[in-house]
Amino acid sequence: MTSNIDRRAFLRQAGLAGTALVIGFYLPGCKKQDGPEPEGSITLFKGNVDDVPEGTGINPFVIIDDQGNITLMAHRPDMGQGTYQSMPLLIAEELDVTLDQVTIKQAPGDKKYGDQGVGGSASVRTMWEPMRKVGAAAREMLALAAATRWGIDRADCDTENGMVINRKTDERLAYADLVAAAAQLPIPENPPLKSPDKFRLIGKSVARPDVPLKVRGAANYGLDMKKEGMVYALIERAPSFSSKVKAIDDSAVLAIPGVQKVLKTERILFKKRMEGVAVIADSYWAALQGRRALKVTWENDEVLLDTAAIYDKLRAAAQKEGVEVSSEGAFARAYAAAPVRLEAEYETPFAAHAAMEPQNALVEVRADSCEIWAPTQFPQWAQQEVAKTLGFQPEQVTVHVAFLGGGFGRRALPDFILEGVVLSKELGVPVKVVWTREDDMTQSPFRPGSVNRLQGGISSDGQLVALQHKVTTPSISYSLFPGMSGSNGEGGEMEPVNEHLYDIPNYQSRYVFADVDPIPLVWWRSVYSSTNVFAHECFIDELAEAAGKDPVAFRMAMLQTNQRNRKFLQFLAEKANWEKPLPENWARGIAMTHCFNTTAGHVVEISRNSAGKIRIERIITAVDCGIAVNPDNVKAQCEGCVVMGLSAALKPAITFTNGAATENNFHTYPILRINEMPQLEVHVVPNEEAPTGSGEPALPPLAPALANAISRLTGKRIRKLPLEDGLMG
Repeated sequence: MTSNIDRRAFLRQAGLAGTALVIGFYLPGCKKQDGPEPEGSITLFKGNVDDVPEGTGINPFVIIDDQGNITLMAHRPDMGQGTYQSMPLLIAEELDVTLDQVTIKQAPGDKKYGDQGVGGSASVRTMWEPMRKVGAAAREMLALAAATRWGIDRADCDTENGMVINRKTDERLAYADLVAAAAQLPIPENPPLKSPDKFRLIGKSVARPDVPLKVRGAANYGLDMKKEGMVYALIERAPSFSSKVKAIDDSAVLAIPGVQKVLKTERILFKKRMEGVAVIADSYWAALQGRRALKVTWENDEVLLDTAAIYDKLRAAAQKEGVEVSSEGAFARAYAAAPVRLEAEYETPFAAHAAMEPQNALVEVRADSCEIWAPTQFPQWAQQEVAKTLGFQPEQVTVHVAFLGGGFGRRALPDFILEGVVLSKELGVPVKVVWTREDDMTQSPFRPGSVNRLQGGISSDGQLVALQHKVTTPSISYSLFPGMSGSNGEGGEMEPVNEHLYDIPNYQSRYVFADVDPIPLVWWRSVYSSTNVFAHECFIDELAEAAGKDPVAFRMAMLQTNQRNRKFLQFLAEKANWEKPLPENWARGIAMTHCFNTTAGHVVEISRNSAGKIRIERIITAVDCGIAVNPDNVKAQCEGCVVMGLSAALKPAITFTNGAATENNFHTYPILRINEMPQLEVHVVPNEEAPTGSGEPALPPLAPALANAISRLTGKRIRKLPLEDGLMG
């Protein structure tokens, strides 16, 4: 099928004339058509304009004008994971241009671009084929235009560095010279894609174009956004998540130069509503001074939870049977018959995202429209929630996406944007809401803590014949969304243990819901995998020890069905020289997992000094994410996972006192410092499988690999995170 936009109607909409080749695609559900559209399919289209302004109703991904200017759209937000490069690079590969030859433009939030959300390590995995098809379609049209001019077959043309090459004569035509002719050609429905052996960019460590911008301070983050006439808003937030405003004394606040107004406001976090008091000023400093002078009396009629009470509740809930989520064989019978049985309970803490850039948003609400400048992971979700709040249609809300100074799941939520919406609507001017670091630490939704109980049975010949993994944790879905029960374990709470790695003949996973309202919860890098894998992989090591088996050999025996994962474990063990003896008072630990369609694992080497203090000497990381679009970026993501995973394992956790988070800045909730970073090697498994996730999978196995190393060295099992004070040197 050939699909075209009506050129005259398109030009009338755009208000432009000129010649350009514009290629995009409709995703399922984005285009009206007869009959169902196959899942995962795209319909390519083209237009003939020299630019595509916002609001035209199409989603251009490639724009090539007759001056040779090539614009590629980055339609997914970049929070450091590299989508600003990777999305356009997939197009550039098939188009046969380098990133030096193109201009990358960040797309605004709009449903016409399909799913723009970043999370779940899904961007490259889901866009691998659609983005390449866009580039390939443009390449084929340009090559056919050249072949027609030369009077030769398309098969006699090559493309390279923005030019079409005549194989017979070596004559060359630049894409700019072919745009007018190519724009008249029908667009191929299924343009041929390159085989991996023809890749010039994919699989190479190509420099990221956003890095120079960030080094020079030229990249626009949310905090950089400004608009004439805007005011700043800092919000005094409740001492607990359920506190209400009883009285406001703003007499000292209004005397501060630059402060304009003080008003009660509301934070909308889906089903939750949290009250606050906003100080409005003409500068951030004035707003901050005003907030410090503000006096608010709060009231609360709910039970105020603290950490001890929360974990008492979790441990008590863990004694319940819970609901069965997955099952293979007959666990209860096999476990009862096993000659060796083992039980263990593991605890993981609540965690904050601690992104370098605190939450912020610049919002202007007008009578019939709203414009937003914000660092958001899900611009379309923000667009929908803002429209709902204002009673607008989504098309009346424009979301300009900034670079994100870290996200990790926190910036999926639009609550900080809605704060600006509420205030701008009331004040009638653009409002820039800025959270302080303390706001971000104490008020942001958190990764939920958990208690995991496991039971395993070993046969007389040392084989794992029965395993049950029961997860007790709050439900993020229940915490956020109305109508969610949170009781069935279908909100991701069981990932990835409901589809575990190993061949275990009798396996069962169960879930127990634990309610910790009103504490807000949200996804944290690798979500439930970050807590569940700690318990699962530590227990696998405990079972290996009980069976008298080497941890790698024990796992290898359970990796017969999935040969790809078996080869991965062999790869990791070889890179770590697992069989090589270590010096005295050294030990190794290993852990691996499969999540976000990727297998990742670590070997952690540690030592113990004469004072009994443990030091991490070396971490060997491996990841099998299919074709690594940019191997250097994959390694960088693994490095980030190690830093975040070690921070969560070694540093203080988020705790609660009287219904509020206790840790409020990096002095009480520190992340790993550069002088604390151990030697790290990252190895990407080479293969030609389609790409999978790389932003999150290396985080979950880090803590269990460290804990398993400590257990091998000290004989003491680690079943609780973070590690106790004084253990590490």
